Amino acid sequence: MSPATPLESLRQRRFLLSTWPWRSLGYLLGTPPVVAVAAFPCLLWTSVVLAAADPGSASPARMLVAGAVGCGLLAAGAPLLAIPLARIERWRLRLVDTRPIGCPAIGCDHRPSATANPWHRLRARYLAAGTWREVAYATLLLTAAPVAYATVFGIVLVILMFLLSPLLVLGENGPVAVGFGTVGTVGEALWYALAGLVVLPAVPYLLASLAGVHAAVARVLLQDSGERLRTELVEVSRSRARLVDAFETERRRIERDLHDGAQQRLVGLTLQLGLARLDVPSTSPAHQNVADAHEQAKQLMAELRELVHGIHPRVLTDRGLPAALGELADRCPIPVAVRAELAGRFSSHVEATAYFVVAEALTNIAKHSTATTASITARHLAGVLAVEISDDGRGGADLAGGTGLTGLADRVAALDGKMFLSSPVGGPTLLRVELPCEVRSA
Repeated sequence: MSPATPLESLRQRRFLLSTWPWRSLGYLLGTPPVVAVAAFPCLLWTSVVLAAADPGSASPARMLVAGAVGCGLLAAGAPLLAIPLARIERWRLRLVDTRPIGCPAIGCDHRPSATANPWHRLRARYLAAGTWREVAYATLLLTAAPVAYATVFGIVLVILMFLLSPLLVLGENGPVAVGFGTVGTVGEALWYALAGLVVLPAVPYLLASLAGVHAAVARVLLQDSGERLRTELVEVSRSRARLVDAFETERRRIERDLHDGAQQRLVGLTLQLGLARLDVPSTSPAHQNVADAHEQAKQLMAELRELVHGIHPRVLTDRGLPAALGELADRCPIPVAVRAELAGRFSSHVEATAYFVVAEALTNIAKHSTATTASITARHLAGVLAVEISDDGRGGADLAGGTGLTGLADRVAALDGKMFLSSPVGGPTLLRVELPCEVRSA
């Protein structure tokens, strides 16, 4: 995975050959002009406050009042400076942070709406937490950033002076100050130049570290918290979809192994027992034992066939959901009417989820509802596959009362679907499942 920030790029072996040192340098060189433009109104306001206080002739009380009023007005007007500054910084942040970033405050573009009350918008803007995070960023940019930048660029300047010290000595008649010392001859300067050459590769790492820290602070204070949550939810949804796909793949593998392996061997064993049953005379004491083993093998084969069918029905893969629902209805001990208005196929995990919801519902109906009739309805409308199972039984079903329905609800939720249950005491019962999906093929 390619790095998204300078701090991540520092761990790359080919960092010096990548574009990150130059992107970091470009980001750092763009900061001083922004700081200068943002500091100008603050310096102008400070000058006005000092002039009003008149430290040379005013009383201490007047100076205190003027300072308090000036600080209060500066704090009140800080969002007016922080808002455009934050917009510029979000735009600049793209140079060293490839991840999306949104506006954290209300009304991200800060332009009054034609239909909104300007006072309400201004009030909401000042009360928004994101606004004061922008103010905090502007404060750090005007105070801490110049100190950090001066330190880092001072170190870089000293290294450059070390490298250029032989040339500086040639251009001067006397000793030349170079960083932490002075040199008077080219021979002395060569040692400084050698030291500068040794530490020169560290300069890109130093610049990238400063740019990375600056970008990290900017992202924390200027990022939309909702955007961050949406990003995390997208990742959770993707990981959940991967788990569903892996689960479905594993189900199919188990079904294939049982069908092609254990089931085929059991069929062969049943045939051999059948032949042995015919070969053993009926009067032989071993005949009854062989006959019992033959019947048990046939029952085991039927149970295994049901197990394989329950893991993943072949008809669902070959003929689709309508045919699979019809087969479920035919196997149910009570009459079930099926109405499936589906013009196409869906993704495998959507069809499997709908199938097993219906299978579990019909099993519950047959075991617990004392119903005489049931119905299944499936339709696809506006990107949602809706499946309804109803019966005329005694009702009283509860999602919290059984692990079967709870498991179905969890399986439906894994596909961002919804499950609704209406089952008053005395009936009827209606179970509805909605699965967002699109038609895959006709």
